[in-house]
Amino acid sequence: MSHSTDFDRRELLKRAAALATVTAGAAASGTAQVAAQTEPDTLRFFPGFKHDKVQTSGATINVVKGGDGPPLLLIHGAPQSHVSWHLVAPHFAKDRTVIMPDLRGYGDSSKPADGENHANYSKRAMALDMIELMHHYGFDRFPVVGHDRGGRVGHRMALDHPAKVTHLTVLDIVPTYYLYTHVTIEFIQAYFHWFNNVRPAPGPENEIKAANEAAKTRATDPIQIEWLRTASDPANIHAMCEDYRAGASIDLQHDKADLDKKVTCPLSTLWGERGPMGRIYDVLAIWKERGTKVTGKGLPGGHNLMIDVPDQVIAEVKALLKA
Repeated sequence: MSHSTDFDRRELLKRAAALATVTAGAAASGTAQVAAQTEPDTLRFFPGFKHDKVQTSGATINVVKGGDGPPLLLIHGAPQSHVSWHLVAPHFAKDRTVIMPDLRGYGDSSKPADGENHANYSKRAMALDMIELMHHYGFDRFPVVGHDRGGRVGHRMALDHPAKVTHLTVLDIVPTYYLYTHVTIEFIQAYFHWFNNVRPAPGPENEIKAANEAAKTRATDPIQIEWLRTASDPANIHAMCEDYRAGASIDLQHDKADLDKKVTCPLSTLWGERGPMGRIYDVLAIWKERGTKVTGKGLPGGHNLMIDVPDQVIAEVKALLKA
C-alpha cells in the first residue's frame, strides 16, 4: 500500500469525523443540518474561496471564506445569502480574510425553532452567531459590512459587542426602531413586506412560496437562480418571516432599552439614490443620532448597492477602514 493511499484514507476519515461532529452538534441543538456533500456548490461564484460549516451556540452557520490578512465580515440581507457579495468579495480578498456567512434561517445555514417571542430570530441572537463565528476563525476584533437585514445585525453587534466591531458599514437601511416609530404612508407603500411578513404563519409564508416558485420558472440569471434555490425552501421562508416578526417585537424591546447607547466605532451609511430609502428619509441625519463617528452618502444604485455599484461600495468601505 502506497503512502499516498494511506494519506488519502486518513484525510477521508478526518473529513468524515468532522462532518459527523458538525451533524451531531446540530442535532443536539435542535437545528436542521444538511450534509455538506448534498449542497450545491456556490464556490463557482467565488474562485479560490472555501466552504465551511461552523457550529455556534444557537445555529449551524454556512460560510464561504477566502483571502488572507486582516478580517472583514460581510453579512447579507433578505431574502438573499452570502452569494450577494460575489462582485465585491474577490476585491476585498486581495488583502483581507473575507468571511461571508449565511445568517441563521437563510441560505444553507440551519433554521432554529422560533423561540418565545421570536427570540431565536432576534438580531441579538444573530449578532451572537457572528461573534462566535469570527472567534472560531481567531478574530476577536473586526470590521463589518451589512446589507439590509445584515446591516441590522451589524448595528446590534456594535451595540452588544462594542469591543469586537472596529468599523461598521450599513447598506441602504435606517435603524429598525426609527422605522416602526415613524410609520408613514410612504413607508408602508415602499416597504409593504415589513407589514405583510409579520402576519401570523402560515399566511405570508404561503404567499412568498407561491411567488418564489413562479419566479424560479422565469429566472435565467445564475445568481437569481441560486437565491431562489434557498429562498423557495419552506423552512427558509418561515425563518425569514420570523426574522421580520422579531424585528417588529423583541428587537424593538432591545432597541428601546438601548436608545441611550450609540455606536462608538466609525460608522458609514450608504444608500441607493434610485431606491426609496434616500427619497423618504434623511439617512445620514438619522444615523448620526445612533453613532458618534458617522459618515455617509447616497450612491447611484438601487437597494442592492454591492451589485449595482460594486466599485463604489468597495471604495467607500476601504476608505472607512482607513479611519
